[in-house]
Amino acid sequence: MLSLLLLVFTVVGLIAIAHREAGSAPATALPAVLGIVGLLLDAEVVGVLLLISAAVIAVCGLPALRRHWLSPRLFAMFKKVAPKVSDTERTALEAGSVAWDGELFSGRPDWQRLLDFKDDGLSDEERAFIDHQCTVAAGMCNAWDIARERADLPPELWDYLKKERFFGMIIPKQYGGLGFSAKAQSAVLQKLAVNETLMSTVGVPNSLGPGELLLKYGTQEQKDHYLPRLADGREIPCFGLTGPRAGSDATSLPDVGIVCKKEVDGKEVLGLRLTFNKRWITLAPIATVVGLAFRMFDPDHLLGDKEDLGITCALVPRDTDGMDIGRRHHPIGSPFMNGPIRGKDVFVPLDTIIGGPDMAGEGWRMLIECLSVGRCITLPSGATGTGRYAIGWAGGFARIRRQFNVPVAEMEGIQEPLARLTAKAYIAQAAVYQTANTIDHGHAPAVPSTILKSQLTEFQRDILADAMDIHGGKAVTLGPRNYLGIGYSANPVAITVEGANIMTRNLMVFGQGAIRCHPYVLEELAAKDADDAKAFDRAFFRHAGLIFGNAARAFSMGLGLGKPANPFDDVAGPYAKEVCRLSAGFSLCADAAMASLGAELKQREMLSARLGDVLSNLYLVSMVIKQWHEGDKVEGEAELMHYACRFLLNRAETAFVEVFDNLPNKALGKTLKVLVMPLGRRWARPHDDLARAIARSVSTGSALRKKLLQGAWDSNDQVQDNPVARYNALLETQNRAEALYRQINRAYAKGKLPVQALHPEERLEAALAEGLINEDDADFMRKREAEVLDMLSVDDFAFDAFVTDKDKVNQHNATA
Repeated sequence: MLSLLLLVFTVVGLIAIAHREAGSAPATALPAVLGIVGLLLDAEVVGVLLLISAAVIAVCGLPALRRHWLSPRLFAMFKKVAPKVSDTERTALEAGSVAWDGELFSGRPDWQRLLDFKDDGLSDEERAFIDHQCTVAAGMCNAWDIARERADLPPELWDYLKKERFFGMIIPKQYGGLGFSAKAQSAVLQKLAVNETLMSTVGVPNSLGPGELLLKYGTQEQKDHYLPRLADGREIPCFGLTGPRAGSDATSLPDVGIVCKKEVDGKEVLGLRLTFNKRWITLAPIATVVGLAFRMFDPDHLLGDKEDLGITCALVPRDTDGMDIGRRHHPIGSPFMNGPIRGKDVFVPLDTIIGGPDMAGEGWRMLIECLSVGRCITLPSGATGTGRYAIGWAGGFARIRRQFNVPVAEMEGIQEPLARLTAKAYIAQAAVYQTANTIDHGHAPAVPSTILKSQLTEFQRDILADAMDIHGGKAVTLGPRNYLGIGYSANPVAITVEGANIMTRNLMVFGQGAIRCHPYVLEELAAKDADDAKAFDRAFFRHAGLIFGNAARAFSMGLGLGKPANPFDDVAGPYAKEVCRLSAGFSLCADAAMASLGAELKQREMLSARLGDVLSNLYLVSMVIKQWHEGDKVEGEAELMHYACRFLLNRAETAFVEVFDNLPNKALGKTLKVLVMPLGRRWARPHDDLARAIARSVSTGSALRKKLLQGAWDSNDQVQDNPVARYNALLETQNRAEALYRQINRAYAKGKLPVQALHPEERLEAALAEGLINEDDADFMRKREAEVLDMLSVDDFAFDAFVTDKDKVNQHNATA
């Protein structure tokens, strides 16, 4: 019995020591002391085993001992199996900064570090711009006119965007820009997401492009010339990066710039001879200045000894001789300006390089560092805005659309997708806002940018699909009345651009995060490159302590023991504890995958993607928790909070199980499953009761619906029709209308109204004639039914309206 107790005390004590990452000294002392106790109390066998264990721990754990025999062998082995990091990969890994994503990789996230990113909100100037200028711009959009009739924004809208400096949100006021915060930029794009062409047109110049590159790397002369002109729209920028053979693999640019000399106006000028073929370049057809990425070579050594100078970025004016620009691509579902740019032997002086000749070869670093911010804002904000409008449209439509004498919003088949799309929109709002707030605190979140881009644009795809299903025939019939179909068809653009989601999920989220965000891997790789055995020893054994610590934390918390404290209320607190538990499991699994697969993990994209899914869901639920903690709560929001967190945690556990099941080492997978989920999965999909409550809230004029629609274009005082405003107005009188519907339908069912009164309007007039309702109610319902019918109606066109070549019209029923 004593021997068993000693073993139990040892195991429990070592788990507790590992849980706290207390170090090798206490881990050595515990079995040593208990071993001596065993010897003194006649438990000799266990005592000896414990003393041997203490000796092994001491030899492996105490630096003075291990550095003589163990560390050199481990270092030699590490050099053989460690993945080789190319220069371009290293640039990507070193770009941006690490914040909450690093906490999740640590396995013991400190919530206070997340809460330290205080939210100061938007300035009065920013709020006024969103309330006024964005409302005016949104109100100038007619989706059908833009997409099908003119394939462009109307000229008065272009003029307004330039006049109000929409293209200068990221440009400081000293250069004539708006100088907005990241949160304000996001809020602007979310409001403009009522029309995907408008959002893209404003978003791209404020994302990856000449403006941001000039701000960070341009010469003072370049800034003084271009930034004021970009801010007020005198210059329209585009950025040429991708091409027929260089999409996701942007480092394989086949476009070249050769250093050469040319006589210009009687003077010999040192410059570049550019040959390029770019595709899918947003704003290219109308751009006046082109940012261009190319591979720079100096074969004649006019600049120095190096021939291959690397990827470089330059600014090339549109009217440069040899520039072929102006043709358009036809992006699916949306006519935003997008097209090719070509050139052969186009000569430009060296001072067109962004940052001047000293920045030759620094283009990859420029792009990576800028993309980490831009990718966090533009497309995720567009997806978030789309989600907000989808709530407004789908919730309103589901309430006014009646089948079987009830609003379809009361049918569970509609409630399920309505709740689902609402939860995804809610998650997106929290993630975009809180990540933008991190940017406003000076961070450039590289890994979160990949999470937001891939996850939220996928949410957008799901949200639009659910909204389409709820609307049914209303949404699949295109025309001016269809506010949903064009955006739905354009959604693949968001999935594909700025890093296709397949690549981002499979290669970037975990592939970049595993090294960039891990507490020790980058140090270990640096020690390998520097051949620094002492630095490797320090990093490796701290890393080993982390692994044991995460194993202990994941297992003990999986059993319901040692739950970490957190500063959140009873609603958010349990989810924060789960993030801590799963964070420990994630960090453990990440280390296990890297250790067991080594450099092969790069090729195991499906496994890497699932590890990235765990990280992504933990990051998103963390953002939801912070948003809940800091925001004003409204009635019905707790149900939405529960739904969102349970949805994300369920997805995280699903990804875990898929990791366990697909590790090549089956024994390792089973071991990890026991450590991370000793009692099995905890999180089922959200309960139907939550879905019912959410769907009813967002399909009525509730406080929750109003909160979720904050920041959307919801006024109806502009030139163009606003379905959100019309649905909101109908929902305000829904209770009165529903009572009258029930009264009239009961009377019809009892035979008090003519049997042939099949239309609501006919029953209404019959009820008035029978004295069942008064004239005031009848007038109210007449106006309401006219509005409802208008909102439910779809468009029809002349027989040959869609035929571009009228000579090819097939007159099926033409008379002889």
